[in-house]
Amino acid sequence: MEQDLSKVTPLVYESRIGVPYNWWAGQTASRFFETIAHDKKLAATKCDKCSKVFVPPRKTCPECFVDTNSWVSLSGEGTVVTFTVVTKKLAALGERNPPVIFALIRPKGADTAMLHILDNIAPEKVHTGLAVKPVFADNPKGHISDISHFEPV
Repeated sequence: MEQDLSKVTPLVYESRIGVPYNWWAGQTASRFFETIAHDKKLAATKCDKCSKVFVPPRKTCPECFVDTNSWVSLSGEGTVVTFTVVTKKLAALGERNPPVIFALIRPKGADTAMLHILDNIAPEKVHTGLAVKPVFADNPKGHISDISHFEPV
């Protein structure tokens, strides 16, 4: 039996799918998160070939394509490379209310930067080159949120 589909009214259903899942962070990321939680420092990898230091750590140097077997410890203090200010309430902000400043921060001793929240400063006072330090969470969970935020030095 053939149907004339041109006369069928399309229906649209709105829904949300929540898919809980677990994933293994791997040895490199696990060491990074554990160092933040237990030592309140940043663990970074260093390429033995080009001497670049990566934070967040990389298992393989993206330039030399060799394993980064050397580790260095960084305080986390660094400088703002760039930033953006979120002025609208978004679910991704969690408990934080706008304005929220996201900054790309290059820790001292690292050749790369990491994205995190910058707090305790008015958005209009943030600038590239601003010296910042991490503020660690009181109850670490082995997650990037174990750095509560960065703030001006």
